[in-house]
Amino acid sequence: MIHYRAAVASDADQCIEIRGLTRENAFSRDELAELGITTQTWAEGIENGESFGYVCLDDQHMVGYCFGEIEHGEVLVLALLPEYENQGIGKHLLNLVMQDMKAADVERPFLSCAADAQVRSYGFYRYLGWRSTGEFDDAGDEILEYRWE
Repeated sequence: MIHYRAAVASDADQCIEIRGLTRENAFSRDELAELGITTQTWAEGIENGESFGYVCLDDQHMVGYCFGEIEHGEVLVLALLPEYENQGIGKHLLNLVMQDMKAADVERPFLSCAADAQVRSYGFYRYLGWRSTGEFDDAGDEILEYRWE
């Protein structure tokens, strides 16, 4: 049974595990550590309110998550196990994060997304109303923004 809940610090290790299992843009535990993202730093971000998110569970097994950061309005990551794609889970997780951003009066939510139209996230975010800013981050990903209706 699929259900959603707010992420807690103890979810951090499973989130890192899932990040390495995604179909596209996967990052291994070691690659994340090189970026300064570890179970400890992820858990601390949740505990101190620096980041927030939601997880999707199939019974008690985590299958995906989405995290954001209110201070700057950034959607940090959306990750889903491949076998749970195309079921509306990613869209629902993103919507939960966006609802919190809207409630916090974030004026300009943004995220980094692959600039390659062949990558699934490219079309996914645009389909949901995200628009290019014409800017790119240091990794070459395109910065997209969302305008509230």
